[in-house]
Amino acid sequence: MRTTVPRPRARRILAGAGAAAVLLVGAATGCSSGGSGDEGERGGQAAPRWNTAPASVAAVGDSITRGFDACSVLADCPEVSWATGNDPAVRSLAARLLGDAEVPTRSWNYAVTGARMADLPGQLAGAAAHKPGLVTVMVGSNDACRPTASSMTPVAEFRDGFEKALAGLRAASPTSQVYVSSVPDLQRLWEQGKDLPMVRQVWKLGICQSMLADPLSAATGATARREQVRARVVEYNEVLREVCAKDELCRYDGGAVFQYPFAADQLSRWDWFHPGKDGQARLAELAHRQVTAAEPPR
Repeated sequence: MRTTVPRPRARRILAGAGAAAVLLVGAATGCSSGGSGDEGERGGQAAPRWNTAPASVAAVGDSITRGFDACSVLADCPEVSWATGNDPAVRSLAARLLGDAEVPTRSWNYAVTGARMADLPGQLAGAAAHKPGLVTVMVGSNDACRPTASSMTPVAEFRDGFEKALAGLRAASPTSQVYVSSVPDLQRLWEQGKDLPMVRQVWKLGICQSMLADPLSAATGATARREQVRARVVEYNEVLREVCAKDELCRYDGGAVFQYPFAADQLSRWDWFHPGKDGQARLAELAHRQVTAAEPPR
């Protein structure tokens, strides 16, 4: 048997249902009579949130991340790496994030001494295999440190390499966060060691000749060469900033490493150019501060 609702009551029921439907649609779309809603807190439009406590760390880059010349002459010393080392005097980023006991099993160092931007895709491919919570990137010094200033990596090539490397990581490990360090100010490092006779002899072995050749020369050509190298580093850092900004899970250090005033006692006692243990500790401190910050550096 079918029950028939009287017409006036039926109209009231239908009107109420229609109003409810309008409210539901408004809530789902974030719309209201007062203006647009906040998509950041609703549905699939919200941007990924930066995790300040990643569960694993992979590192890529060059000699700085390998701890080169920090423990002995002309040798890597990954145990003091700012990113993944286990030396308690340094307290690497991985140690600060994961705890000392977890560093051996939940961090990986794919950096290679002498690496340039062109080597980054291969390193990131290795890192991505672990699906790390965080990947640290410090590369670019060797693109500027060439036998001559004219042989530095062109900026367009540097940009193309970083874009391809980051795209490769995203394809292989979409949720890995990326912390990108700026390239250090190579001219400041030259200033720290140029007046020491022993250091100048070491630099003659071929360390960063685009910046360190003829370290005491004040001739116009030498001065212009050093300024050219520094200007290229500034351009590289701008590339790192711009490319990183396009990735929602990438955080650039805001130029913190470039601006850091490394003192002589924070540099390698063998070459006065690479960070020593204390310098590595300062890099770890900078990175940890920014990785764990609620907001990226401005």
